[in-house]
Amino acid sequence: HVVHETIELTHGWTPWFETGFYFFNTLGNDGRSAYVGSHIRPRVAAPKSWNWPVGVSISTEFGFQKSAYSANTATLEIRPIIDKKWGNLYLSFNPTLEQSFAGPDAKRGMIFSPNFKQSYDLSRVVALGFEYYGSTGPFFHYDPIQQQEHQLFVATDLNFNPDWEFNAGFGLGLTNSTDHAIIKMIIGRRF
Repeated sequence: HVVHETIELTHGWTPWFETGFYFFNTLGNDGRSAYVGSHIRPRVAAPKSWNWPVGVSISTEFGFQKSAYSANTATLEIRPIIDKKWGNLYLSFNPTLEQSFAGPDAKRGMIFSPNFKQSYDLSRVVALGFEYYGSTGPFFHYDPIQQQEHQLFVATDLNFNPDWEFNAGFGLGLTNSTDHAIIKMIIGRRF
């Protein structure tokens, strides 16, 4: 029963390169907010002028978080992003690798965390779909299924203005190691 808030500031340096900076915060049961940590995320993408059949980009995210909120306090994430839009259907796959440098997972190697999104535009404004987030353990040496994290969300995207981003969803954990239920919302503004 904790609210997590992430503030992300991202700047596009070129049409194919951007840098994001995250501030993680939490609001506890006592009504007090607390700073959790920060990450920096450079991302490069294949330019649209290359006319590839799918969108391809890669982000690397490095940062720290306080040990009160995450046992792994210094982490690196390598997130390839492959996506495609066919008419009203959108698909995205992120076969993410995560490495801890401080904490209990530091010696476990790269952790495989696959993510997937499928949505369908019901109109020019509303898209509905599913999002999946997982963490299976060390790459090629996966944890037993009940120690893995698997979450499935029903989600919506609202495209009411090109300067705004809105995504919300309700997710259920599919294993004992996963948060049972999560409500998430992303609100973004482009300047």
